Amino acid sequence: MKNSLNKNLIERYSRQIVLKNVGIAGQKAIINSKVLIVGAGGLGCPIVDYLSRAGVGTIGIADHDKVCLSNIHRQSLYSSKDVGKFKVNVLKEKIKSINPLIKIKIFKKKITYKNLNSIIKSFDIIIDGSDNFKTKFLLNEYSIKYKKILIVGAISKFDGHVFTFNFKNQNIPCLKCFYQSKPSDEILNCEAEGIMGPVAGIIGNIQANEVLKKILSIGSNLDGSILIINLLKFNFKKVSYSKKKNCICCK
Repeated sequence: MKNSLNKNLIERYSRQIVLKNVGIAGQKAIINSKVLIVGAGGLGCPIVDYLSRAGVGTIGIADHDKVCLSNIHRQSLYSSKDVGKFKVNVLKEKIKSINPLIKIKIFKKKITYKNLNSIIKSFDIIIDGSDNFKTKFLLNEYSIKYKKILIVGAISKFDGHVFTFNFKNQNIPCLKCFYQSKPSDEILNCEAEGIMGPVAGIIGNIQANEVLKKILSIGSNLDGSILIINLLKFNFKKVSYSKKKNCICCK
């Protein structure tokens, strides 16, 4: 990248460049970053939206689902005319319309042990926006393996959780250290448990903000902690937890 941003880039990103924590150098770091978003639903939509607006240079999106009518109330980048279309295809076009400067890589597939190895390597930061613990633990395992930064989100009813992990630091706990046994996916089942739409937007935006902080190396983070939010009672708390000696992932 050139030593200075051109006039159009400065205008586009001017409201964040003016922040003392960002500046021209910080904006370059954002433009040069590569972020993979796994899950293009209630969490993935606000993450894609705000990271593309911020100027993240390369955005990867992995999801195998199509848009359905029940998605619309919380998955903010879809409209009724998108029903029946593959989510990654819709988001690719949305990103192009928001910020045509972004490089977009779409993976129209379900993330598995067989394909994640080839997908994850080229990205700096991995964001979990999935709706099942199998995928979350898989991303945890491979992020440890390749020393990636991982941002995990989970939502149900009026509740949301956010974790951040920088696995370049071998002393931090991982997702498995917090969940000693695999929780039931029914917890994250919006069809069975329900979800208040704005909860998805709030948690997704917190994840996007954590990504930008990681790129810029600014502020405090959630490494070794979990942010727990209940928007019905309007409770916010940050809970610390420790690396487990017998953890099968990060021992």
